[in-house]
Amino acid sequence: MSTTDPAENLELTELGQQLRVDAVRAADAAGSGHPTSSMSAADLAAVLLTRHLHYDFDQPEHPGNDRFVLSKGHASPLLYAMYRAAGAVDDEELLTFRRHGSRLEGHPTPRIPWVDVATGSLGQGLPVGVGMALAGKRLDQLPYRVWVLSGDSEMAEGSVWEAAEHAAYENLDNLTLVVDVNRLGQRGPTRHQRDLAAYGRRLRGFGWHTIEIDGHDVDAIDLAYAEARSTEGQPTAIIAGTRKGRGVAAVEDREGMHGKPLPDAEAAIEELGGPRFVQVDVAKPDAAHLPRTDRSGHLTLPRYELGEKVATRDAYGQALTALGTAYSDVVALDGEVGDSTRTEFFAKEHPDRYFECYIAEQQLVAAAVGMQARGYTPYACTFAAFLTRAHDFVRMAAISGAELNLVGSHAGVAIGQDGPSQMGLEDLAMFRSVHGSTVLYPCDAPQAAKLVAEMAGARGIRYLRTDRGETPVIYGPDETFPIGGSKVLRSGSEDAATLIGAGHTLHACLRAAAILATEGIEVRVIDLYSVKPVDEATLRTAADETGALVTVEDHHPEGGIGDAVAEAFADGRPAPRLVRMAVRNMPGSATPEEQQSAAGIDADSVAATVRLLVERAVVA
Repeated sequence: MSTTDPAENLELTELGQQLRVDAVRAADAAGSGHPTSSMSAADLAAVLLTRHLHYDFDQPEHPGNDRFVLSKGHASPLLYAMYRAAGAVDDEELLTFRRHGSRLEGHPTPRIPWVDVATGSLGQGLPVGVGMALAGKRLDQLPYRVWVLSGDSEMAEGSVWEAAEHAAYENLDNLTLVVDVNRLGQRGPTRHQRDLAAYGRRLRGFGWHTIEIDGHDVDAIDLAYAEARSTEGQPTAIIAGTRKGRGVAAVEDREGMHGKPLPDAEAAIEELGGPRFVQVDVAKPDAAHLPRTDRSGHLTLPRYELGEKVATRDAYGQALTALGTAYSDVVALDGEVGDSTRTEFFAKEHPDRYFECYIAEQQLVAAAVGMQARGYTPYACTFAAFLTRAHDFVRMAAISGAELNLVGSHAGVAIGQDGPSQMGLEDLAMFRSVHGSTVLYPCDAPQAAKLVAEMAGARGIRYLRTDRGETPVIYGPDETFPIGGSKVLRSGSEDAATLIGAGHTLHACLRAAAILATEGIEVRVIDLYSVKPVDEATLRTAADETGALVTVEDHHPEGGIGDAVAEAFADGRPAPRLVRMAVRNMPGSATPEEQQSAAGIDADSVAATVRLLVERAVVA
């Protein structure tokens, strides 16, 4: 309930002032930061911390803890001031803000145990919060709430509206969005400035319950939070009118003060009433027990016959379903293409752990990030081409240290007649560039199934690329495929070159090798199923013994298999002759075979390239 006791309201107001002072002090000590963005939301934070947040700072992994996501991550001084008020950090640490080695970074990351996900790329807090709320409602089935504090500028991001629609569709009444409408963005006024009704109309149009308040009236804030907690069947947005730099006349509601320490911090602190050392006894959650998730089940992967033709996308769906049977922490998400990606296999067997995200790839990845923050192992899948829309979410997931499995199907020109808009030709480059990522590209069904299982125990961002078309099974059921490995499928002492492929181009390499063998030209063939990390030792051996490497990939030449191989020789070792065969043309519509021929990555093109290499070697 809200209080009408003036003394209690004064305590909340005083805490808000303390948070403002601490934001000013932290930014002043650092010589940089965003104190004015912190000051606008201080009263919102004070009431939440004192009256409505349930969180055990001594047990950040407590399953019943509410989740708090500071979507406006640049206002990190406010977050750290909240931590000081809660007794989680002391004053000395607060003043290490933005220093080298401090965990109080310019934008929050999970280096701090009370931060679930990194924020700072605006428009991501709400989408990730939707994933957390979905976990709370459908997986954990616990009464914790997810609170997201957003700025008004980021409400222009499309990802916010993907999240808004999804939250309403899923009836996430355990989710509260608090929009700090302080009128000013980085370079000047925001689109709607202080028009609270404009935000309200939009959110109500998406199916949200909305409350418009004065964001500096602690009694109104308290009432709004209580209303949000009691609202059933729909998420709530509290749209709070505030003033940037609140409480300091020199900066309050003034343009040009974003992202700067206050010009006279000492005077500002005095104007705000000086430092305070109020400690808040944050309410702890009730005892809670998560549904039992474990990996004690026996994993039985699908088996395939040698020579059988199976698409790796089929093997992905079958293996994921098997993982879902054995491992209760595994969840699957898809972007309304599950019939094509084969995620539908999992959905039919494990509907309680399947999440349809529709054509909203940013929300797809964000929901997976939110779920992994709650301890689940998500596999999120769509066409490889469309994951490019979510690249910033992937980048931020890596900063979060997220454990995330992403799968892109329908890769390359081999999809055929659908044309270039549907072809994933940049995905390997995109995922290889992500910090700490793993990138895998299986060539047949057994390999795909084994790699799906390997991903479940790997670390960081894991990406699996699958093909639309069928490929023959070349590996037996007992073959293993460790991450970072490769397979040498043909080799001999007379090898004139090494062919390196992955996915369906591995089969083109094998066919080319067979053609060349009839002409008396022997070549080595390497299946580079682990594109990152790459098997440098095997590549270097092949270079030493054959003198020339030919990479063949259904991908643009930049950033894919060719570059991965070239980088194996980037430490000063003598580089071999390297020929990179890749998709350099702009495809149109054609059959898969015509596409591969036009791109110059079919078996005939590979064989012709090797012949030319051999001829040149003879001339030399």
